[in-house]
Amino acid sequence: MTELLFRGDAYLTEAAARVLAVTSAGVVLDRTVFYPAAGGQPGDSGLLQRADGTELRVADTVKGEAGAVLHRLAEGTALPALGEDIVAAIDWPRRHRLMRMHTALHLLCALLPGAAVTGGAIGDGKGRLDFDLPAAPDREALNDALAQLVADDHPVSETWITEEELDANPQLVRTLSVKPPRGTGRVRLVRIGAADPALDLQPCGGTHVRSTSEIGRVTVAKVENKGRQNRRIALVLEP
Repeated sequence: MTELLFRGDAYLTEAAARVLAVTSAGVVLDRTVFYPAAGGQPGDSGLLQRADGTELRVADTVKGEAGAVLHRLAEGTALPALGEDIVAAIDWPRRHRLMRMHTALHLLCALLPGAAVTGGAIGDGKGRLDFDLPAAPDREALNDALAQLVADDHPVSETWITEEELDANPQLVRTLSVKPPRGTGRVRLVRIGAADPALDLQPCGGTHVRSTSEIGRVTVAKVENKGRQNRRIALVLEP
C-alpha cells in the first residue's frame, strides 16, 4: 500500500520516497504526493528526481491494486531501480488549478441544494457537473451567486465519519455516478463554511483549496440541456 501524503496535506508539493515496484503499468512508491485519478479528478503529473539529478517525467497517476498508486512514466523515460530512493515532485501549478476547480464545483452543488449530481468532470482550468433538474437554472444568476461565495472566503475543511454513519445519512451523497470511496471503515467528508448547516457537506476523496477566496475568478461558461431532466453546467477558471 502506498502512503497517501496528499490526504494529510494537499499543499505538499514533493516528498522523499522509495521505489517498491517497477512494472509495465507504472512505478509504485512507498509514499507519494501524487493524486491518482478518481472521482472525476485527473491524476497528477510531475517528476521523480533521482539522487544523481536525473528527472523521470510522470505523465499520469492512477490507482493500482491493494492500495498501490501507479506513477505512469512518459514514453521513452528510463526506469528507476527497485529500492531506489527518489524525490516525488508534482506539477504544482496544474494541481492547484485542479484544486481550485474541484472546490468551485462543490460551490456549484451548494447553489443547487437537493439536486442530484448525475455526472461530472474536472479539467485543467475547466470543469462541469450534470444535475437532475426539471429546468435549467439562469446562468447569470449562478454567476453572481458563485462570485459571492468565492468573495465571502468560506473555509474549506474535512472530517471523517464511519461507513455506518454514512449509511444512516444517505442524503450526504450528492453524486449518482461516483460512489464515495469506501472499504477502510470510514469516509472523508469535505465541508465548506463554518456555520451549521454547512454550505456544502458531502463525501469526497479529492484535493481542495483551504478557502473559497483561493478559487479566484470562476465563470459559468454554459448551461445546457442534456436530456429531459439533465442540466449540464460548465465552469472555467479565469486568468
